[in-house]
Amino acid sequence: MSSAWMLVAGMSFALMGVWVKYAAQWFSSQELVFYRSAFGLLVVLSGLAVHGGLKGMRGVFGPHLGLHLRRGLVGFAALATFFHSLTLLPMSVAVTLNYTSPLFLALLMPFTLKEPIGPAQYAAVGLGFLGVALLLRPWEAEGDLVAGLIGLTSGFLAGLAYVHVRALGRLNEPEWRTVFWFAAVSSLGGALFASLRGWQPEVLPHADLLLVLGLTATLGQLAMTRAYRKGQTAVVAAFSFSTVVFGSLLDVLIWNEAIPATAWAGITITVVAGIWAAILNMRMEKTT
Repeated sequence: MSSAWMLVAGMSFALMGVWVKYAAQWFSSQELVFYRSAFGLLVVLSGLAVHGGLKGMRGVFGPHLGLHLRRGLVGFAALATFFHSLTLLPMSVAVTLNYTSPLFLALLMPFTLKEPIGPAQYAAVGLGFLGVALLLRPWEAEGDLVAGLIGLTSGFLAGLAYVHVRALGRLNEPEWRTVFWFAAVSSLGGALFASLRGWQPEVLPHADLLLVLGLTATLGQLAMTRAYRKGQTAVVAAFSFSTVVFGSLLDVLIWNEAIPATAWAGITITVVAGIWAAILNMRMEKTT
């Protein structure tokens, strides 16, 4: 079934998180954003060169370049804060916070897309942030609230990025052009911030690690695209949260992360609320 490609994407993105955490021993999160994005950009450019040649390359500009650049900037900020949170938090927590994006999208829809939301979406958002509170447990002194807020910011920015994707979809912009500019802006942004902080000079000894990072990220992107194109939208939206499940399991298996019961409850509640909000958001999209 085509929707099952989202499970492949979920595992790929979870493995990407593993490589980010592992590679953070040698590279800054900004460098990892650059290498992940540059790999994706190379894949897109290779596809354009094969299928369209120079004519295909000229097609990257299109009539809505400004909106693509804004989406690229927001997407870069979401990716950068997500990667940074992965270096600070257990992977299960960082991934769950990043997947609050459907909750933020529901809140943003009335203001950015002029799409009013109903009581069910507000209920999903409220439930989701209850889960976030249980996950971060701000009442406990040992919790790293700042790192948690960085992770939550990545979720907000991911929701805002999807607002731009929705707007580009309404303008019938091709998906490959959106992916191209996201990768291009993120590569440039990652390179800029990495240059300000300083690059890791010894790249070759860890080139295989960076290659696997790029491969898992690209495989996840391709599998997700195929799932949304061929699968049932509601099922794919639910399966997209498999990244949280896979990430949490890998957290325990690889790093022996001790996740308290309240955090597991928070993860579960946030995932359920996120799936609920994602399905409601997609139903709203179909009726507008």
